[in-house]
Amino acid sequence: MTPETTTTTALLDLSGVSKGFPGVQALDDVRLELRHGEVLALVGENGAGKSTLMKLLAGIYTPDAGTFRLNGEEFSIEGPRHAQELGIAIIHQEFNLMPDLTVAQNIFIGREPRSGGVFLDDRALNRSAQELFDRLGLTIDPTERVEHLTVARQQMVEIAKALSFNAKVLIMDEPTAALNDAEVEVLFELIQRFRTPDTGVIYISHRMDELARISDRITVLRDGRYIDTLETATSTVGEVISLMVGRTITGEQRPGQVQRSPDVVLSVAGLSTKKLLKNVGFELHRGEILGFAGLMGAGRTELARAIVGADPIESGRITVDGREVQIGNPADAARLGIGYLSEDRKRLGVVLEQDVATNIVLSTLPAFTSKAGFMRDGAIIRTAREFIGRLRIKTPSANQLVKNLSGGNQQKVVIAKWLAKDCDILIFDEPTRGIDVGAKDEIYALLEELARQGKSIIMISSELPEVLRMSHRIAVMCEGRLNAVLDNAEATQEIVMDYATRFSAEGTVS
Repeated sequence: MTPETTTTTALLDLSGVSKGFPGVQALDDVRLELRHGEVLALVGENGAGKSTLMKLLAGIYTPDAGTFRLNGEEFSIEGPRHAQELGIAIIHQEFNLMPDLTVAQNIFIGREPRSGGVFLDDRALNRSAQELFDRLGLTIDPTERVEHLTVARQQMVEIAKALSFNAKVLIMDEPTAALNDAEVEVLFELIQRFRTPDTGVIYISHRMDELARISDRITVLRDGRYIDTLETATSTVGEVISLMVGRTITGEQRPGQVQRSPDVVLSVAGLSTKKLLKNVGFELHRGEILGFAGLMGAGRTELARAIVGADPIESGRITVDGREVQIGNPADAARLGIGYLSEDRKRLGVVLEQDVATNIVLSTLPAFTSKAGFMRDGAIIRTAREFIGRLRIKTPSANQLVKNLSGGNQQKVVIAKWLAKDCDILIFDEPTRGIDVGAKDEIYALLEELARQGKSIIMISSELPEVLRMSHRIAVMCEGRLNAVLDNAEATQEIVMDYATRFSAEGTVS
């Protein structure tokens, strides 16, 4: 796959790299080699040090030790702008966009064309952005404000922004996490266009199926240390996962046939919203995992938000334990025993500037307040430690700030928050997005255990293998309508995708 090159000197060579934070040694004597013209996959569990290593390359962090070479010449990075000047561009796992600005303004922030050297030239700015999109084959309006874009299109803006620099090394941290299959294909085409004998890509992903398609070699980190580098063409997914986690992962099984409880804990009938949802109806039984599948924009997240009162309902009924209820906001939903884990954990799931313990008890704070109005700190810490151990959250202590955790461990904190609330109905929107295969296995086991305990779970996922792996029944949405509810035994990827692309005139499944 690698374009032919006439030099044996690595494009980028790192050796002896170490970086520590208070209470955590994130990297310890790590090495990495990126060759000219290759896509090097960088893999490891959450907390393995991948993102820390990339932030060192992006100039966000300063290394404690290590040697950095670009085309054989040793260098040091003095900050993000210097990294860009050296030809190193990064697309972060978490977006770094300003929602109030337009697409073009975000891409060229700090590099805006000016008229007469003084005034901003919006026409030239938008023209440059459009030329970039045309070159990349993207259909995005440069004048659109970023806050109005879907998560997937915001990711495309991030990609365009990174490629707008004349980068030699392009670092992509989980670039497909928010993309559907068609958008992934566009991304892969962009990568193939980018790489030449003078450039290279470091590609971080938890999606093992992507590695064979896009990478030439795979470097594995575990617990902040370098483990090995494999040739993609001669390696198996099992070998890579074994190096990543140090144990066998068995994620291909599907739930066995179970006798569904006759108890209906949640019933939705004729649910419609002004913008998208049309006459949606379904039932959720006690102890059931009901998976929701569909393409991007099918209305799965909108349905979850409507149920918990985050978005207004135009018509329809919601019944909880046989009683029709009115849910005006997520707090009402929580009081009724419905917990919602949003797909946007940074904005709606955690308070980044607060510690792990505070985040875990956030939805149950009154239970930790004394009659005199004081917080019972000891009880908070004990509860936090219980869930840290139960979910294997990698943190030096319950007092660690959530912003210092890896993305996957932040996601576990969000899950812990709703488990602490002890809700009977749990809605998980993309619960494993940005989480490695080892942590996924743990979360799968946790959801299955919750179902065995009688909790009822709605799981929204863009990964069809995950939906088939976890769900007792699968609800398939398309264009705001519910097209089918399938028993797991009768569902295949082909059948689910057929319903996910089939317009339904009625949109209600009994």
